[in-house]
Amino acid sequence: MNQPSSREMGLRVDQAINQAIEERRLVGAVVFVGLGGKLVYRRAAGMADREQRRPMTEDKIFLIASVTKPIVTAAAMRLIELGELSVNDPVTKWLPEFTPRLESGETPEITIHQLLTHSAGLTYKFFQPEDGPYRRLGVSDGLDAAGPSLAENVRRIAAAPLTYRPGTKWGYSLSIDVLGAVMEKVRDSELPQIVADLVTAPLSMYETGFRVSDSGRLVRHYADAKPEPRPIGDPDRVPFRDAVVEFSPGRIFDTRAYPSGGAGMAGTAFEVFRFLDTLTRGGGKILKRETVELMTRAHVGIEAQVQGPGWGFGYGGAILGDPALAQSPESPGTMEWGGAYGHFWFVDREKQITALALTNTTFEGMAGKFTSDLRRAVYG
Repeated sequence: MNQPSSREMGLRVDQAINQAIEERRLVGAVVFVGLGGKLVYRRAAGMADREQRRPMTEDKIFLIASVTKPIVTAAAMRLIELGELSVNDPVTKWLPEFTPRLESGETPEITIHQLLTHSAGLTYKFFQPEDGPYRRLGVSDGLDAAGPSLAENVRRIAAAPLTYRPGTKWGYSLSIDVLGAVMEKVRDSELPQIVADLVTAPLSMYETGFRVSDSGRLVRHYADAKPEPRPIGDPDRVPFRDAVVEFSPGRIFDTRAYPSGGAGMAGTAFEVFRFLDTLTRGGGKILKRETVELMTRAHVGIEAQVQGPGWGFGYGGAILGDPALAQSPESPGTMEWGGAYGHFWFVDREKQITALALTNTTFEGMAGKFTSDLRRAVYG
């Protein structure tokens, strides 16, 4: 198991961060890297709020968007360990009214496994045109303004036609939001409490949850723009490739907003790193080693090209199946994903590497040059 030199790696990571800030691609970032269970790199750089001249610090709180997904997935996997839920359960066992149809009118069975792997035939509103069914039905993506309750949002999702037959494709979607509704039925409790009981409290993640613990430490979030990123409005619409994503940073403070299992949490970089490093090291206080191995298995194969050639999908993130095809220095089985507010992470269990970058810049910090630069910097 060849690990990179922590000193040389640190210099390379510094360079990647400095370049992104100097070129005005990122406003600010907090980056942590762990090797073999030890934190070997930590840095806060740039500005938490450029207009107010507030520098970035390690204790700043971020809206973590889809970094919520692996945390909620881990809570679901703990329910599976406890025998309270099964990956083979049909969703209708817990949500009898969740019966979305194909365009043909057929109502196929959807399983918990398909929700976990984004192979259930669901989608996101931002992937659809302005007159698409999710938009017509008022479905919330979990990033926009408060909108419907969780139960109502799930009802609206079920009222829209499936985009493909469940189990036949991979399609990034609101499936983890639906999973959150299932978990509430399993435990007869609200999702924030379930996640706290099973994941965040055992790991002492007291500032990571579905509400912001200290609004004064919340970073200002920005969107890609020239000559420099612009502040994200509330609400705002930010283009990303062929999609337009609707944001409402104030949603986190709105008590009417449903707890989105796919995008609704906020937290500090160090606490999120602690969670991810727990997966790298085999589950620790929250999951059995065999459960983490199940999470980091490619249940959806590399033919899906989840984030390009060589990538499949597991439970909680993309799984690297073919490093040569992906042109990646990461090990086979590495789990990786990001978050729309500008975040990127990967867990390489073979080399025992955990890397996390929470930035305040959408979408550069999630899918821009910075992410590939950071990956190369970590591995050398």
